[in-house]
Amino acid sequence: MFELINDAIWALGDLTGLGGMIFPILMGATLFLFLFIGIPVAIALAAAGFLWAFLGGEFALFNLLPARIFGVMENQTLMSIPLFVFMGVMLERSKVAEDLLDVVGHAMGPIRGGMGLSIILVGVLMGASTGIVGATVVTLGLLTLPVFLRRGYSKSLACGTICASGTLGQIIPPSLVLILLSDILGMGLGTLFAAAMIPGLVLAALFAVYMLAVGFLFPHKAPAIPAEERAEMPKSVLMWKLFVVVLPPMALIFAVLGSIIAGIAAPTEAASMGGVGSILIAWLSRRLSIKVIIETVRGTLRISAMVFFILIAAQAFSLAFRALNGEELIISLFEWVPGGVEADIIFVLLMLFFLGFFLEWIEICYIVLPLFWPVLQKGGVDPVWFAILAGINLQTSFLTPPVGWALFFLKGVAPPEVSSMDIYKGVIPFIVLQLIALVFLFQYPQIATWLPDAIGW
Repeated sequence: MFELINDAIWALGDLTGLGGMIFPILMGATLFLFLFIGIPVAIALAAAGFLWAFLGGEFALFNLLPARIFGVMENQTLMSIPLFVFMGVMLERSKVAEDLLDVVGHAMGPIRGGMGLSIILVGVLMGASTGIVGATVVTLGLLTLPVFLRRGYSKSLACGTICASGTLGQIIPPSLVLILLSDILGMGLGTLFAAAMIPGLVLAALFAVYMLAVGFLFPHKAPAIPAEERAEMPKSVLMWKLFVVVLPPMALIFAVLGSIIAGIAAPTEAASMGGVGSILIAWLSRRLSIKVIIETVRGTLRISAMVFFILIAAQAFSLAFRALNGEELIISLFEWVPGGVEADIIFVLLMLFFLGFFLEWIEICYIVLPLFWPVLQKGGVDPVWFAILAGINLQTSFLTPPVGWALFFLKGVAPPEVSSMDIYKGVIPFIVLQLIALVFLFQYPQIATWLPDAIGW
């Protein structure tokens, strides 16, 4: 029976002119089929890999799988993931983010569009503390969308600001995407964190300029906080709260990222320091309790288990894909692309963008990029520059209607009066801004490479 199936697949390959490349194509199609019918991602990856390795007569290759899995689990860079997740979840569950929004919102209150500016700023801080897009978008949506609507903001503007600010965690360190990219592309995590700082902050600055422009040109869409509400928090109280609420998380973020970028601490050491620091901040804010600790540990375990389960399953998929002439298929794809190395980069970015509609960033990073990167590497592409391009590109994909992940996250927590069309309309200006930033980064690689070069990485 097995030989008949194998012969039939080879005959299909000969008939279509694809030869042995028919196996990786059918393997990829099977993976998408499994995902569309609702099979969990990790199980779909492993099942597609095992199935087609068996049908292709390469099942013995899985003798290498235990060594591959062991390599994932002992990877020191990847070991920082649970620690960074713990830091972010602790700051979220202890309601430090909620305090940040309240205090920064009042500080920006007199400015038209000030509430939006506060969301962008908190998005930067939360992105730098959690690195998890879903958690940031959901938290910002739950805490701020009702407040946005109560203060008279345009529904579409409010939704777009929350989604865009929430996805900043995709590129601002210590983004989990950057941690995986550093492992895949074989570079130091400190180098990648340093490279992401300027592009991430430039992107946030573009969002802030847009918000100020909307407040200036269309005051009814982004009104200032009413004077009566601002009066409820006197300036002396506001200054004190800025000191005790905003300063500690900022100090923690600078300490964690600074120690990695400066080479003082390894990623796992800095992440451990971040976890301890988040506990200390929760304790100083009198939000630390047994309930918070239990919720934080459970949340960390759930997210970390999901990430590592997918990474392990991806090993089975990638082993089978390579054994079934997958690399030959990838090389053939690049041969069809005219225009040299720059065209190859654009082709990969377009592939990542469209795959971001269907796959989560973990699958894209650990399945797609390892297949495409060797070809780009042979063309002399700077891995630091390409990593930041890929991060911003994926961030844009997660914002793009109709299937951007950030849109789904927000819709899940939005009030009934907020429609999907409100969310779609709201994110379009931010998508344009991200594409502008992506084009500038493509034309001027030094935006990403200057800081790592300046500090000698």
